[in-house]
Amino acid sequence: MTQATAPSDAPETGRKHQISRDDLLMAALRLLGPHRSVSSLGLREVAREADIAPNSFYRHFRDIDDLAVALIELSGEALRKVVDQARVNTVSGNAVVRGSVEAFMSQLRAEDGLLQVLLREGTAGSDAFKRAVDGQLDFFEEELRVELVRLTEAADQPLHDPALAAKAITRLIFAMGAHALDRPREHDAELIGQMSQMVMMILLGSRHLRARLG
Repeated sequence: MTQATAPSDAPETGRKHQISRDDLLMAALRLLGPHRSVSSLGLREVAREADIAPNSFYRHFRDIDDLAVALIELSGEALRKVVDQARVNTVSGNAVVRGSVEAFMSQLRAEDGLLQVLLREGTAGSDAFKRAVDGQLDFFEEELRVELVRLTEAADQPLHDPALAAKAITRLIFAMGAHALDRPREHDAELIGQMSQMVMMILLGSRHLRARLG
């Protein structure tokens, strides 16, 4: 039996008359679990979760792929909060590396699931979604590079090729974060310790190269 489509200007009884772009993004997030790709979402499924007629979806997005890219861009904001937390840790005197890794894990486990979208779509999404994820990682790497230069020069411990060090750290935590999603939260403390040591190895190696190469 063919399901009738509601007219775009006549919402079905009981459905919302007004909904924002963010409401649709949040509806999509609610449908995503730790292992479900954005590409598996259907337009009608998202509309139903948002409690709107399917045609109302087009007031905010061209199609489901347009929504997916917007969701990936929103998820990038969650990743960049890690750099913001690193700045807080510096001011408060906390250990910057471990504090930043803890901030990453906190974002990873956040109820909104935003960071999980980046981790998942970077490995399992479509080519378009992977490009969108790479774009968000590029933004993060640049912010991290600036922060690394600020911190290491202030400590008179400059790095060799800070941009490459930022890239190495980003790809490391990205891979380890994807691994963390497959493990119970009880293992988070162990993973935080491992990730912190790995980041320190990258930084120490970069400092050593700088000193060696002059």
